[in-house]
Amino acid sequence: MDHLKRKIYKNLIISCDGGAASGKTTGAKLIAKKYNLKFLSSGMLYRYASYLILKKKPKNQISFLKKEFKKINFNKLNKLELNSQIISDHTSKIAKIKKIRDILKIFQVSFSRKYNKCIIEGRDISTEILPFSNVKFFFICDLKNASKRRFLDLKKKNHKVKLSEVKKSIKLRNIRDKSRKHSPLLKHRDALEIHTGKLNKKRMIEKMTKHIEKVMNI
Repeated sequence: MDHLKRKIYKNLIISCDGGAASGKTTGAKLIAKKYNLKFLSSGMLYRYASYLILKKKPKNQISFLKKEFKKINFNKLNKLELNSQIISDHTSKIAKIKKIRDILKIFQVSFSRKYNKCIIEGRDISTEILPFSNVKFFFICDLKNASKRRFLDLKKKNHKVKLSEVKKSIKLRNIRDKSRKHSPLLKHRDALEIHTGKLNKKRMIEKMTKHIEKVMNI
């Protein structure tokens, strides 16, 4: 059985989608650790794009981002503060732009080909970026729990925010993501729903693990 697992898990690509603060990042990171997968956050990439645009104010955003995304340094990227409300609001706006989405799509697909044991989380990973992924998850969380989760996370990082503002931002972000013309937030028909408002981390990982091993026939 151990030999079989090693053989199958040589190639394991998992996609995780869901709305803002739905728990998909936490779930994806925990599964990445459990199965020794490379982890990538699509949201982090979009936040980084927003950060660069807001900081550099390029005349041509598309050519600028094309150059920047050819030389990403993940060590430096992980040290940046990308969770401010300003960046969050700006991110939802640039996420509507198809040419920017295309730049990030190329990067994410290349990442999955470079690391054929990986997990990528975002809003259109299963439906647009990695429809060929072995396992697909769709995370759901009610607005009340999602807002509280994001609020507490921001408070830990010393952001001065109000719960009401966070709730409004998440609601608006999800509306924008679901209604945008290009690559809207949708559940793939093969994706298993993970309701994080009803599950603690232990039960969430148990449910995800059971599904992975079922799909991979272990």
